Amino acid sequence: MCLNSAMTSIKVSFSQTSFQARAEQLAATLGLELSLISSAVDNPNGYYLNLGPQGLSLVPCASKNHGPITCQFDGGANSHRRKFGGGNGQAIAKATGVSGKFKPGILDLTAGMGGDSFILASLGCEVQMLERNAIVFSLLQDGIARAAGSEDSSLQEIIARMALLSGDARTYLQCSMADDYVDVIYMDPMFPERKKSAKVKKEMQAFHQIVGADEDAAELLPLALERAKYRLVIKRSANAGYLADMQPSYSLEGKSTRFDIFALRKLPA
Repeated sequence: MCLNSAMTSIKVSFSQTSFQARAEQLAATLGLELSLISSAVDNPNGYYLNLGPQGLSLVPCASKNHGPITCQFDGGANSHRRKFGGGNGQAIAKATGVSGKFKPGILDLTAGMGGDSFILASLGCEVQMLERNAIVFSLLQDGIARAAGSEDSSLQEIIARMALLSGDARTYLQCSMADDYVDVIYMDPMFPERKKSAKVKKEMQAFHQIVGADEDAAELLPLALERAKYRLVIKRSANAGYLADMQPSYSLEGKSTRFDIFALRKLPA
């Protein structure tokens, strides 16, 4: 898994002794320092990956002006989108070709915190998620595990359709067999222009700074076009240019985001 220079200010901590063993294992896996005290005194300008009763959270020190960041599928924005997002009528469903009869297999090359993959899985799609950033992967992995252990059977079914893989998307595509196609490949690269958007919450602005931009996203485009059977879908901010200046077949535009769709074959009826 990938760590960038910004992650040197991150330490692993735990809120109760019952989480100490897991915290020690996580720190060893990520190559980060284990801290017994999650306070501004111990790490005044950094963050903690804190294990506690609510799961794994990226917690800022007192000097930061935002709250903890946790991957949550059984509540919050993800739960709201699942219940009230509009089903097959929402833009991401139209972009990926989801319909009442066709539930494409999806390969999400830039999983992030898994929100879009979760929505696609809630619509009936089998989704493979790739995430190369070690911190993001750990948060997402924890969120999936907690949701899988939920008493909500419908949530369990959704999570069962989500498979998380750790690795670099370019390497994954390059190592795929020449005829190993996936119905739809989905990309939501993180770009610098999205960090400063007034519509992005302070928590995610900080998250973007820690993760960094996907500067090599353009290199994925030709590889993804070779591996997608029906469509390649790229999510962009509404005012962003085309990835690699390559014009898609068409776009679906919203207020803040846009889906650029490369239509390769006609979708099954």
